[in-house]
Amino acid sequence: MREGGIPLSPPLTLHKTQQHCLMKSKVNLTEQREKLQNRLRRYHIWDLIKDLIFINLGMAIYDVGWALFLLPYKITTGGGAGMCAIIQYATDFPMQYSLLIVNTVLLLLAWWQLGFKFALKTLYAVLSLTFYLEVGQEIVSNESYGLWQVLGDNQEGMACILGAILNGIGIGMVFMSGGCTGGWDIIASVINKYKNVSIGRVLLYLDLFVIGCCYFLFHSWQMVVFGYVTLVIYTFAVDTMINSSKQDIQFTIYTKHHDTMVESIRTKTGHTATLLFAKGGFTHDQLKVVVTIVHKSEQVEMLRLIRDTDTDAFVTFHRVEGAFGKGFNVIRA
Repeated sequence: MREGGIPLSPPLTLHKTQQHCLMKSKVNLTEQREKLQNRLRRYHIWDLIKDLIFINLGMAIYDVGWALFLLPYKITTGGGAGMCAIIQYATDFPMQYSLLIVNTVLLLLAWWQLGFKFALKTLYAVLSLTFYLEVGQEIVSNESYGLWQVLGDNQEGMACILGAILNGIGIGMVFMSGGCTGGWDIIASVINKYKNVSIGRVLLYLDLFVIGCCYFLFHSWQMVVFGYVTLVIYTFAVDTMINSSKQDIQFTIYTKHHDTMVESIRTKTGHTATLLFAKGGFTHDQLKVVVTIVHKSEQVEMLRLIRDTDTDAFVTFHRVEGAFGKGFNVIRA
């Protein structure tokens, strides 16, 4: 009994039925957590399998570019592959074996910085690269004339263009799958860790050095130019492969009919929108700005929708490199 005659509340006790329900709910939560973990584990395993399949396909395309176009015409490019190609041109030591040796050594030296999963994909890409280069050169080789020049004689210009495009497509597929082919990428990552130099600048210096070295082998500035052209086209093809699949368009719409605009976007495109509160800098009028993201293929449809909803709307739009979530890409990092 408290002071003032107010009785104390009895201690809270759980009935046996309540205790049983509580224990059962805890068991259910544990089971659901285990199911979720198993589902995520299966999802990650399937992601790894798909990545390895695409790495394998990307390496096959990359090696077609080398075996069919670049190697027969003795064209080089940047990176570790370009360096090993120069070694093959100078000594006839197969490019695939020198690449395997260099990348294996670099992986052993830097695997702790790459992480197990990335190192595994890189090792798989290196082994695929070695295998396909071996097979590709066997197919196009001729005992009397060496590698067969499929485009005919004196077609180095066309060969460097086609080879660079195939190389870019193949490496782009490898990068999109979370792997790499080793070589300069590993060296640049190590240098970047200990020195205040960007990876892009390190790669550029290394590429320029490798391509420039082919002058001392061929004594021809023409081959150096072909090497730089190959590098530029290859880089453009890689960027196109990586970014083209993630291009979406963000619209910013200033309109007084924001509710009607949002409803039109939702019903006609399947996307939704976000309303931002704004104030005019001159008129000081309050308004709501409609912001939405649509696929690149829906750009024209969106412009027509805005025109039909409010002809006085002020609209800006720009490209978004990546949009992830419901209705767009799934995060696979």
